[in-house]
Amino acid sequence: MRMNETQLVCIARFVARKGEEDLLIENLHRLIELTHQEGGCIRYELNQSIDNPEEITFIEKWYDQVTFDAHCAKDYIVDFFKGGNPDHVESFDVSLHKEILA
Repeated sequence: MRMNETQLVCIARFVARKGEEDLLIENLHRLIELTHQEGGCIRYELNQSIDNPEEITFIEKWYDQVTFDAHCAKDYIVDFFKGGNPDHVESFDVSLHKEILA
């Protein structure tokens, strides 16, 4: 990657069903180790909202759209989203961003 190229940032926000945030976090933790092994993964961190503990967010950084798309096609990611809404999740949204360089 050249110095002035931007990277793809994904913000995946999940809202756990009432009282199921620990179960959701446990399920999301299973994705971390495998994802960190992917060649295009730069950052993949799990965060919990201080104001609303039911809100759990992945902040992800990928080399580019191609490596992110390859991640989304991995069996363990497809399995997590099987049927659309993952276990213990009330709602979720995923947004893609590009890093802004000075």
